[in-house]
Amino acid sequence: MTVEIPNMTVAGVEILKPRTDNREYRRIVLKNLLQVLLISDPDTDKCAASMSVSVGSFSDPQGLEGLAHFLEHMLFYASAKYPVEDSYSKYITEHGGSTNAYTSSEETNYHFDVNADCFDEALDRFAQFFIKPLMSADATMREIKAVDSENQKNLLSDGWRVRQLQKHLSRENHPYHKFSTGNMDTLHVRPQAKGVDTRSELIKFYEEHYSANIMHLVVYGKESLDKIQDLVEGMFQDIQNTNKSVPRFPGQPCTPDHLQILVKAVPIKQGHKLGVAWPVTPSIHHYEESPSQYLGHLIGHEGEGSLFHALKTLGWATGLSAGESDWTLDYSFFKVSIDLTDAGHEHMQEILGLLFRYIQLLQQTGGCQWIFDELSAICETKFHYQDKIPPMSYIVDIASNMQLYPSKDWLVGSSLPSKFNPAIVQKVVDELSPSNVRILWESQKFEGQTDKAEPWYNTAYSLEKITSSTIQEWVQSAPDVKLHLPAPNVFIPTDLSLKDAKNKETVPVLLRKSPFSRLWYKPDTMFSKPKAYVKMDFNCPVAVSSPDAAVLTDIFTRLLMDYLNEYAYYAQVAGLYYGVSLSDNGFELTLIGYNHKLRILLETVVGKIANFEVKSDRFAVIKETVTKEYQNYKFRQPYHQAMYYCSLILQDQTWPWTEELDVLSHLEAEDVAKFVPMLLSRTFIECYIAGNVENSEAESMVMHIEDVLFNDPKPICRPLFPSQHLTNRVVKLGKGMNYFYHQDGSNPSDENSALVHYIQVHRDDFAMNIKLQLFGLIAKQATFHQLRTVEQLGYITALAQRNDSGIYGVQFIIQSSVKGPGHIDSRVESLLKNFESKLYEMSDEEFKSNVTALIDMKLEKHKNLKEESRFYWREIQSGTLKFNRREAEVAALKQLQKQELIDFFNKYIKVGAAQKKSLSIRVYGSQHLKEMASDKDEVPSPSVEIEDIVGFRKSQPLHGSFRGCGQPKL
Repeated sequence: MTVEIPNMTVAGVEILKPRTDNREYRRIVLKNLLQVLLISDPDTDKCAASMSVSVGSFSDPQGLEGLAHFLEHMLFYASAKYPVEDSYSKYITEHGGSTNAYTSSEETNYHFDVNADCFDEALDRFAQFFIKPLMSADATMREIKAVDSENQKNLLSDGWRVRQLQKHLSRENHPYHKFSTGNMDTLHVRPQAKGVDTRSELIKFYEEHYSANIMHLVVYGKESLDKIQDLVEGMFQDIQNTNKSVPRFPGQPCTPDHLQILVKAVPIKQGHKLGVAWPVTPSIHHYEESPSQYLGHLIGHEGEGSLFHALKTLGWATGLSAGESDWTLDYSFFKVSIDLTDAGHEHMQEILGLLFRYIQLLQQTGGCQWIFDELSAICETKFHYQDKIPPMSYIVDIASNMQLYPSKDWLVGSSLPSKFNPAIVQKVVDELSPSNVRILWESQKFEGQTDKAEPWYNTAYSLEKITSSTIQEWVQSAPDVKLHLPAPNVFIPTDLSLKDAKNKETVPVLLRKSPFSRLWYKPDTMFSKPKAYVKMDFNCPVAVSSPDAAVLTDIFTRLLMDYLNEYAYYAQVAGLYYGVSLSDNGFELTLIGYNHKLRILLETVVGKIANFEVKSDRFAVIKETVTKEYQNYKFRQPYHQAMYYCSLILQDQTWPWTEELDVLSHLEAEDVAKFVPMLLSRTFIECYIAGNVENSEAESMVMHIEDVLFNDPKPICRPLFPSQHLTNRVVKLGKGMNYFYHQDGSNPSDENSALVHYIQVHRDDFAMNIKLQLFGLIAKQATFHQLRTVEQLGYITALAQRNDSGIYGVQFIIQSSVKGPGHIDSRVESLLKNFESKLYEMSDEEFKSNVTALIDMKLEKHKNLKEESRFYWREIQSGTLKFNRREAEVAALKQLQKQELIDFFNKYIKVGAAQKKSLSIRVYGSQHLKEMASDKDEVPSPSVEIEDIVGFRKSQPLHGSFRGCGQPKL
C-alpha cells in the first residue's frame, strides 16, 4: 500500500518551488516506508535517480575504517537479478548516461542519469543495489585495491591532509575523529591479522544499515507523475525495511583540550594559509533564520570596510572565505579561511587580531534588519530565477535535503533565509569567541619545527595552547584600520522583466562587424530568464609571442581583477558574475547573470582597462601569488602532468611553465607598465552577447567599448593588420607513427605514475566526428571495466575525446601506484586488440542501440543560457562556426553503417593501422623510475622518442587553422 500525498502538497502544506519551474512534484511513501519524491519534466532529455541512505562513515565499525565507503564501491558490481559484473555501469554508459556515488559522515548517496528512452531498465538495475547486491568474494579484493588507489591519490593533497588533521585533533571516542576513506591496511591487512573477514563484515554492515525506512529516493522522469509512480512502486517496494533508526552521534567532537589551540602544520604546496574554526550551534536547527549564512556573508565580504579589504590593503592576504562547514544535527564548525602572503605570514597575530576585532564589531552591532533583508532578497531572486541544471545534479541535493528538512522545504533546503531573528544571530556570533577557537596555520616555513605527525597522512604538525588574554593582546596590537559593515548593494536587480525578442534566431547571427570588433548575437528564445551572457575575447598578437609576454599578460589580467574586486564583489553577491582571464590569443572578459545592471559593470571593467595603471604594492602581491602557483605545478597529480605535456607537444604558441617561472623571477612593476600599452596597441575584439538583451542594446554595448578604446583622439587600441589575425594551430603527427615522451614525475615523493595514450585522428568533419564519438561511447565502459575493475591498474582510469582547435582525437588516461607507464601502455594496446574482435562480433541490434544512444545525447537540449552560450562560443572561438553541428552530425549518424565504423577503427585506431598516429606520454612516479630506461628500449617501431618538446614541435608540420578562413561576410 502506497501512501500518496497530492501533487505539490504534503499534509496540506505546499512544497515550495521556484516561480519559473514548470516541473510537477509528488511525494509518496512506499509500503516499506521508503520516502520518494517524484519529479515529472516532459521537456527533459535525460532522466535521473538519486538514493540517499542515512548512514555514512561515522557508522564504520572499530578497526574497519572506510567500510561504509567500501560498501558504496561494492554495490556497483552486480546483483542477483543482473549478475554480470559491471553490467549496471555498462548499461548506463552505453545509453548516454553517467553514474556516481559519495560517502559522507552520515549519508551515502548513489545517483545516475541516462537517456530518457532507457530509463525504465536503468532504474530497475539501480533498485537492485538496495534489494539484492551480490558483493562477490572475487570482487571484494579487487575493489579494496580500488579504494586503496583512491586513497593513494589523496595522500599528497593538502585539502585531504588538513581535513584529517582537524579530525585527528578531536575526541578519540567521537566518530568525527575517524579516518573515513579506508585503505589496504584498514580493509584487509589489519582485519586479516585479527581473523576478521572483511566481506562478512561488509554484508553484515549492509544488512544492518540499509533499511528502506532510512532511505530517501528522488526520481526525475519524462513521463507523467502517475507513470513514474507505477515504475517506482514496482521496483523499490522490495527493499527490506528493518525499522532501523537513523544513527545519531550526540556530543561535541571537541573537548576543552581541543579548543584554544594553535596548530602549525607543514603542507605539501608552497603558500601560507590560516584556518580559524569555532564549534557553534548547528544552523540546520534555525535554517529559516540562517545565522551562519548571515555571519558568513559579513565576515567573508570583500567590499570596502571589510576584513578582507583591510588585509588586502595591508598586503597580507589574497583570499578569504567564511561560513559553516563540517556540520551535522549535533555539532557544527564555523570556519574562516585566509590565504596569506609572505608578509601576512609574518603578521599572523595582527591578522587574527583584526579578525577578532571585526567579530567584536558584529557582536556590538548585533543582527541588522536591513542587511538580513538584503541577503533574503538576493537569495529569493536566486531561488525563483534559478537556471535549470542537469537532472542528476539537481536531485542529488534534494535527496540529501529529504533527510534534514520538512517536506515543504525539500527543494529549498537552507537557501532561503526568511525570518530575521537577532537573538539567534547574537547567540552564534557570541560563540565566535577567543575561548572557543581552533587555529590551524599552514606553511612550509614550519618544516623542521614540528614534533608530531598525523597518523593517516603523516602530516607534520605542532600544537600549543593559547589563552583568551593572548588573543586580546593581538586585538589591541592590530593595525588601526577602519572596519565597518558593507554599504547597501546597488547591484541587486529590480527589473526582472523579459524582453520581447523580435527576432527569434535559433543560432547566433553576425550582427555587426567593424575593423575593431565583430559582434555575434543570440536572443533568448528558450529559457525565459532575466539573464544575459557576454563574452569578449581581446585578440592581442603580442600576448602569446613569448614566455615573457604570456606571463605579463597573465599578471595584467590578475591586476585588473584585483583592482575591480571591492566594487564588483557587490555584483557577484547579487548574482552578476564577471571574470577577466587569459585566452588562447590574448585575454577575455566574461559577464554572466541578471541583465538589469550588467551594462554598468561592463562599462566599469572597460574603463579600468582604458585607464590601467600598475600599483607597485599590488604587483608585488600578484607576482608572489603567481610564482607560488608555478612552483606548485610540480605537485600536480601525475595524470595532470601527463595531460599538460600532451598539450605542450600538440599546441603551437604555448610555453613551458618552467620558462614562465624563470621570467617571473626578474619581473618588475615597470615591466608590466611598459608592456600593457604594447599589448593593447593592436587588438581585435570578438564579441558574443546572448540572453535577455535586445539587439540594439548589444550593438550599443560594443559601440561604447569601441568609443572608449579605439575612437579616442589618442586611442589606446588600434585595429589589427590583416596579417596579424591569430590562428591556433596543432602539430600534425605522422601517419603510422608512434611518438613517445618519457618523463619522471615532478614530485619525488609521489609514488603514482601516469599514462596519457593519445590517438590523433582527423580535422573537424561531421562524418569523421560521429565515428570517433561512437567508438568512444562503445569503448568507454570496456576501458573502465578492463583496466580499472579487472586489472586494478588505478582509481583514475578514463577514455576521453580530445579536441584541440578543431583537431579531433581520443585519449586513454590512467594513473597508477601499482604499475609503471610502460606496462599500462601495453595494457591499452592489448585492450585495443581485444576491442577489434568485439567490434566484428557486435550484432546489428547492438550497433543500432549505440547509434540511437549517441543521437539522443546529441539532441539533448541546452538546459540554461550558460550551457547554450558555451556551445556557440566554442564554435566562434575555434573559427569552425558550425552552429548546426548537432543536427548535421545526427543526420550523418542516421546514415552510418556498422561496416563504416569497423573501417574507421581499422584505419585510425587499431594497433598497427597504417594511418594511426599515436602519442604516449609516460610520467614515472618514484617507485617506477627504474623502469624508464628499459621502457625506452622496448618501444615499438616505427617510433619517435621526443626529448625536447619545443624543439620537436618546431620541427613538425602543423594542421591548418579554422580561424581566419572562410569567414562570413556581413
